[in-house]
Amino acid sequence: MATISKRGAYQWQAKIRKQGYPAQSKTFDSKREAEAWASVIESEMTRSVFIDRSLSERETLEDVIVRYMKEVAPKHKGGDAEIARLNKLLKDEQDLCCRIMATLTIEDFEGYRDKRLNENKAPGTVKRELGLLHSVIESSLRRLGLLENPVTKVKRPKVNDNRIMRFYGDDEARLMTAIDSCRNPWIKPAIILALETAMRRSELLNLQWQHIDMETCVAHLPDTKNGESRDVPLSSIAIKTLKNLPQQESGQVLRTTAEGIKNAFERARKRADLEHFNFHDLRHEAISRLFEANWNVMEVAAVSGHKDLQSLKRYTNLKAADLAKKMG
Repeated sequence: MATISKRGAYQWQAKIRKQGYPAQSKTFDSKREAEAWASVIESEMTRSVFIDRSLSERETLEDVIVRYMKEVAPKHKGGDAEIARLNKLLKDEQDLCCRIMATLTIEDFEGYRDKRLNENKAPGTVKRELGLLHSVIESSLRRLGLLENPVTKVKRPKVNDNRIMRFYGDDEARLMTAIDSCRNPWIKPAIILALETAMRRSELLNLQWQHIDMETCVAHLPDTKNGESRDVPLSSIAIKTLKNLPQQESGQVLRTTAEGIKNAFERARKRADLEHFNFHDLRHEAISRLFEANWNVMEVAAVSGHKDLQSLKRYTNLKAADLAKKMG
C-alpha cells in the first residue's frame, strides 16, 4: 500500500494508495522519515480516523485570506471593512502570510500580537485583528483538514474598558471647530447626525433620501447590524442638518465612504487634542444623552437598536455630576 522511492540524491518520497481515500504523497530528507510518516498515515486510514492534510501542506495563509475575501467577507455586513483590514495585513505581514498553513502555530500568532503591540497599536485594535484572523482560518479549517485553529488559544490583549467615551468641558466645541477646517464636506453633518440619532457609522453611510420622512421626522433603516429594520426619530437639529444637504429623490445622503469619514475624523480629533475619542464614541455620547434627558430604557433601545439591556449598558456612560442632581 505504501511505496518509498528515492528522488534525486538526497530526498525520499512516500506514496500511499488505499481504496476509499485520496492518494497521499510527501517528500522527506531521509528514508526513515518517509517510512515513519507512511506508517502513521496507514494506521490512521486503517482506524478510519485519517484526515486529508494535503491542502494545508500546500496552501499559505495568504491563499486562505484571499479565499475568505472572495467568498466569505462579501456576505458580512461589515465585509468591506474586513476586506480593507485583510488587504493591509497581506501588504504589511508578508512573512506571516507566506507561511504554509500546516506549519502555523500558536507561537506565530503570539509573535504577531506582540509585534503589533510593540508598534503601539491599541490593544483593542490588536484584539480585533486576532479575532478576524481567527474567523479567516476557521472558515477553511475543515476544508484544510486542520484539527485546531492556532489563533484560538492566543491570549488576547487586555482592553481598557474604562476609556473615556464622553465629551467633557469644551471637548465638543473643540472638535467642531477642528471639523470646520476639514476638506471633506460630509464629516460635519455625519458627526451632527451621529450625536442626534445615535446611528452607527455604517447606518449613516447607508442612509438614503428615499427613506427619510421630513414631515414625521423619521429615518427608516431597512437593514441594520443586527439584521432588522429600524425607524429612528429625527430631532429638530437633525432635520435642519438634513435640509442643508443637497437632496435628491433617491441616493446616499452622505456621499462619502467609511474610509473618508475615518480619515477626516482622525485629522480633526488630532487638531482638537481628542485622540482618545473615536467616531464610534459619538454613539456612546448620543445614547448617554438620551438617558440624561430622562428617556426610559425601552425608548432608548428603540432609537439605538439594542436588543438587550446588557448590550445597551456598554454604550451608556452617565456623568456622576448629572446623577447627583437627581438625588437632591
